[in-house]
Amino acid sequence: MSASAPARRSFTRRTAVDLAAVAALIAVSIIGFRPTFDGAFFLVTGFAALAIGLGIAGLAAWLRWGALTVAAVTMGAYFVFGAPLAVPTTTIGGVFPSLESLIALAGGVVFSWKQFVTAVAPFEASDAFLVVPFLSVLLASVLAGSAALRARAYGWALLPAGLLLVLAIAFGTTQPAVPIVQGAVFAMVAVGWTAYRRSLSARQYAVASGSTSTLRPGRRVLAGAGVLVLAIGLGAGASAAVAPSGPRYVVRDAIQPPIDLRDYVSPLQSFRSLVRDKADETLFTIEGLPEGGRVRLATLDAYDGVVYNVASEGAGASASFQRLGDRIPATVEGDSATVEVEIGSLRGVWLPDVGYLTGIRYDGDRAEDLRRSTFYNRATGVGVVTAGLREGDRYTLDVVVPQTPSRGQLEEAAVAPLALPPQRNVPEGAASMASSMVGGASTPFEQVDALATTLSTKGFFSHGLEGEAISRAGHGSERIQALLATPERMVGDDEQYAVTMALLAGQLGLPARVVMGFYPEEHDAGAPFAATGEDLHAWVEIAFDEYGWVVFDPTPPEDQVPTDQQTVPQTQLQPQTLQPPPPAQDPVNLPPDIPEDEGNEDDDDADAFAWLAVLGYVAAALGVLLALAAPFLAVLLLKLRRRRRRRETGAPSERAGGAWAEVVDTARDLGAPTPAGGTRREEARVLAETLPVPDSVVAVAVRADAGVFGPGEPTDDDVEALWREVDEVIGGLRGSVGFWRRLRSRLSLRSLLSPAGKGARTTRGRSAPAATEDQS
Repeated sequence: MSASAPARRSFTRRTAVDLAAVAALIAVSIIGFRPTFDGAFFLVTGFAALAIGLGIAGLAAWLRWGALTVAAVTMGAYFVFGAPLAVPTTTIGGVFPSLESLIALAGGVVFSWKQFVTAVAPFEASDAFLVVPFLSVLLASVLAGSAALRARAYGWALLPAGLLLVLAIAFGTTQPAVPIVQGAVFAMVAVGWTAYRRSLSARQYAVASGSTSTLRPGRRVLAGAGVLVLAIGLGAGASAAVAPSGPRYVVRDAIQPPIDLRDYVSPLQSFRSLVRDKADETLFTIEGLPEGGRVRLATLDAYDGVVYNVASEGAGASASFQRLGDRIPATVEGDSATVEVEIGSLRGVWLPDVGYLTGIRYDGDRAEDLRRSTFYNRATGVGVVTAGLREGDRYTLDVVVPQTPSRGQLEEAAVAPLALPPQRNVPEGAASMASSMVGGASTPFEQVDALATTLSTKGFFSHGLEGEAISRAGHGSERIQALLATPERMVGDDEQYAVTMALLAGQLGLPARVVMGFYPEEHDAGAPFAATGEDLHAWVEIAFDEYGWVVFDPTPPEDQVPTDQQTVPQTQLQPQTLQPPPPAQDPVNLPPDIPEDEGNEDDDDADAFAWLAVLGYVAAALGVLLALAAPFLAVLLLKLRRRRRRRETGAPSERAGGAWAEVVDTARDLGAPTPAGGTRREEARVLAETLPVPDSVVAVAVRADAGVFGPGEPTDDDVEALWREVDEVIGGLRGSVGFWRRLRSRLSLRSLLSPAGKGARTTRGRSAPAATEDQS
């Protein structure tokens, strides 16, 4: 005869109340994601995940599914429904999962959390950002719903719901959604639901014991009202305590952003080559540039004696870049503007922008790739595109351009209290040179103005190109020291003068940084600006308190060139002396290769890249399959390890007892009932009546008892013979059922959670009740 299937659970009013309570608790957390997203699609994702999770929990309770089945169904729902709800841009027709969808969802289980907290919020409800609310709500709904419907300790349902609320807060922004309302509703629902379940338990006990309720209907109403008032008070008080009026601390404040621009070559190193090789080429075209506006390419605030680069520490934190959404919170005050940019021959990862961004939108075929790979530093106003810029890329920027303070305002201003990275390997004598340049200047602005004026009026301009005065490229310590060694014959271009002024200002304790970018000599507001290599410049920004970073130009005018006599190097008129070697140069990290869309690549290279892409997809698909199969493989490996331990570990009597335990665990995984605390022979008789097992099952139980309780230890040969009979019995047990039931038994957790063979009957020296019974 076959084992009877467990009775399905009926849908009752208590079931509806449990599901409604869990839905309300989790809905509070879904609303908590509101400040993080721009738009309302995240609500669709969150509430759809809630419905799916509660549906799985309800179906599992009705059909009496085991934990492994619930986990498998939940995982399948994640990949099937997660495609249109969490990564809709990767689906086929917006509904059906594609290979890219499966890869994104599989990777999102691990990587979406960091992307979520390292992006500039609020961001668009798409890509991996939606994986976090979808996955977290789905898991919380399944766990909370299952605990509410099936666990005797129903209060465990509050744990996943509470953890989800904490996650929504910790992964949110410093400004919460509606904290007092959230806390009050959560507490009210939690207390009210637990009170309802307690009253049901009390009523069931009263019915079973024949007693009557001690509370009259009127008192019940008053008690219920008191519970609700208490819940609201507790929720509001807790919310007020954990959500103060000021900004709160969240996870995204402590997470290291996903990229480090120090991995890329400083763009200032290519300054001279852009001027020389791209002088007549249109690097990009910008429309809507405000009058007097400048296009920023990179902001650099760390000097090591070799190169000016971005810094990872300090107030600027110029190496810390975050992913962007469509809307970016403004960090400065100023005039709003909208500019449109189209890339020409400019290449690299540095994104031309204006002012400080409040939004960015891409157009064209590469819009999605560019949007996904865009990172931004709100402190320095610099954007990068790790996918690399190509000709024809277009984007629209919403920006805020800070207003330039007047000279009178700056003369009364103090420098901002910023701690920029210390300058290393500064040219010898820079501090004394800075002091001599500023003279008697007392205020910070007067000192900065004196530095810029001295360099721009006493120096000469030259790119060092054909027909121009000799001017070496670079801005290392040796090059800047050579520039300062002959103050009456300083020759260089923006690269040398901007770095020199920033170093001198740093020696005076002024917060200075170098900016590389573009601006035209003359430009009408709103007119298109086609930037070429001739429009490339570098300037210095000094941070003033209340006014932010202010621009200073230390470079001499381009028509201020040296005469032949002035270009004679002074070192040729002096006796030759041994010059100190230049400072040691750290190895420069080259940037990742950025593909050039030139259209002249060899066919073999294209085929190779195509095959690499195919192999990448295959590897990703295998990774997804492996991730899906990991729980099932773990169950199989645990059972195999248990079988080996029973067969090979311990004394012969212990291995004999383990042989019968293997039979019982196999039968239990197949769904056969076994008597609690029964002897081996009793278990064998139940198996013979429940499953079409071989007649030898009882004989195997008798031999196992003899091996455990018989006089002396059995021999190894006897134990091996017993295990061979056990293998035959187990083969017969599995062969007596269908394929799917046999498969479920191999993946069942029942025998792992409560394995057989741990009772007192496995211990030698104790009598076996079944043996006495048979002997009588």
